[in-house]
Formats: sequence, C-alpha cells, structure tokens
Amino acid sequence: MKRILHLISSPRGDESYSIKLATAIIAKLQEQYPGSIVEEANLIEINVPHLDTAHLRSFFTPAEQLTAEDQDAIRYSDAAISQLLAADIIVIGAPLYNFGIHSALKAWIDHIARAGKTFSYSEQGAEGLVKGKKVYVAMSSGAVYSEGFYQAYDFVSTYLKAVLGFLGMTDLKLFRVERVNIPGLKERALDKAIESISL
Repeated sequence: MKRILHLISSPRGDESYSIKLATAIIAKLQEQYPGSIVEEANLIEINVPHLDTAHLRSFFTPAEQLTAEDQDAIRYSDAAISQLLAADIIVIGAPLYNFGIHSALKAWIDHIARAGKTFSYSEQGAEGLVKGKKVYVAMSSGAVYSEGFYQAYDFVSTYLKAVLGFLGMTDLKLFRVERVNIPGLKERALDKAIESISL
C-alpha cells in the first residue's frame, strides 16, 4: 500500500488533459499497489497564496519567535510540506502555459521549498531533504515540445526536474500528452499518452 499525492494545477476541470493523464497514471499505480490511498490537492481550488512579505518573514523566523500573524502566514506552507512528506508517490499534473507551469503550481513549490525543512545548506553545498519519493509528472501541451523546434521552449519538464531534484526528489518520470490543439492529431493524443505510461 502506498500514499499517493495527486497535485492538480489545471483550471480546465473535466476538459483537462493533464488531469486525465494523471488519473491514468494513478489508476496504474493502484493496480500495482492495491489498497493505496490517494490524496488530491487541487491547487486551483485551494487558491494557493503567492509569496508575500509575511510569508517570507515567517519562513526565516525561529518557531518560538513566531507572532500570531507569522503563524497564520506560515500555516499553508507547513501543511503543504507535511502533506508532501507523508506521501510515498507524488503525481503532478502540469499543463504547459506560455512555455511554463501554471502559477498555482509555482506558488505551491514556493511554499514547499524551504531551507531547513525540505533542503539544507552546508559547507558541502545544498542537500535535498525530501528523499525516497517517486514522482510522476503528467504534462500536457497544445503542440509538440518533446522534440523539434519547440523543445527549447519547454520550461515545464526542465524546471520541475531541476527544482524537485534540488529538494531530493530525483526519482522522476515524465509522461506527455502532446498535440492537443492540432486537428487530426488531438483525437489520439490522450490514448497515445496513456499507452506510453510505464511505471
């Protein structure tokens, strides 16, 4: 049995290809690990707060010195980190918007990337503290970004691999549903992506 955290960052609901692909990944994980618990975090519905002065101040204030305002500001970050650390497997739905990830997913990353909590610094450099996790990314895009001309414009896969790897989550697989805006190709795009899933 595994604890699976499903992160949704698409505002398209039932029409979202990244949600459909992530759901297919989770279904295969549940086949492999019967009885697994799936916890869903819809970052769009949660309306993850973007970092402001209060958040940053609370991140760097010792726990015993936090004011009531600081404790309120740090509440979401602490909860998101606890949720992440409790999971064995993280499935991230990541549609490509303007060559990058949705701002809700970026906000979530900003809240879970905290020195002393999910990474640390020493004389040897930075060390990720979120270890032993398996990460699957379900990426969707209107055109082809896995190869060809637009490959250089894919800042979804490169960024997620870099930032999650920095935090210690180096065991990452990415699956793509591409061409979802191209007539004549989009009709088979999701099926092709699901067929590519290998755990």
